[in-house]
Amino acid sequence: MAQSIPDTLAQRLKACTACHGAEGRAGTDGFYPRIAGKPAGYLYNQLLNFRDAKRGYPAMRYMVAHMSDAYLKEIADYFSNQHPPYSAPQAPDAPASVLEQGRQLVLNGDKSRDLPACVACHGDKMTGLAPYVPGLLGLPRDYLVAQLGAWQTGSRKAHAPDCMQQVAAKLKPQDISAIAAWLAAQHVPTEATALVSADAGGRQFPLSCGSIPR
Repeated sequence: MAQSIPDTLAQRLKACTACHGAEGRAGTDGFYPRIAGKPAGYLYNQLLNFRDAKRGYPAMRYMVAHMSDAYLKEIADYFSNQHPPYSAPQAPDAPASVLEQGRQLVLNGDKSRDLPACVACHGDKMTGLAPYVPGLLGLPRDYLVAQLGAWQTGSRKAHAPDCMQQVAAKLKPQDISAIAAWLAAQHVPTEATALVSADAGGRQFPLSCGSIPR
């Protein structure tokens, strides 16, 4: 007897949760990031970037290659509205001095290198700014290292001006390791959500960013 499978968005998006975990809560291998609860505008931009070859992960490009803007927006809205609990943070395996370096860069940046603090764009609690800026907490250390490296090498791109590329270009390898180690070790605030920032252009960002429409 043929099995009846409901034609719902949740059913169709099992192709996404196979890697990103149930409800998009993150994969178990430390590489596939959490997409649940991310700002819808951010998720939509990333789906467009994969489809339009600004991000180069082949599996994602294959998945979305023939999807319309409207369907990608529907997917983004769906995962933005999922709020499963966060996993416990990763136990830090870096020396205290490295973790402190990461904390300083995330919270204060480095004025001597004209390097803005991560919180200047990603929110004081690092949970993001809706609708376009993602949170940084709850992401695996290896994923954070890989993405900052991708910005540096140009294998990950965004709409010009590409503010993250500008930031990543100023980071040294030890900076990336320290930032990723400190962020991955932080507890996510209870009921963490991306703060709503009008059109996210109401906040004074340290850099002009093409992914945030004005």
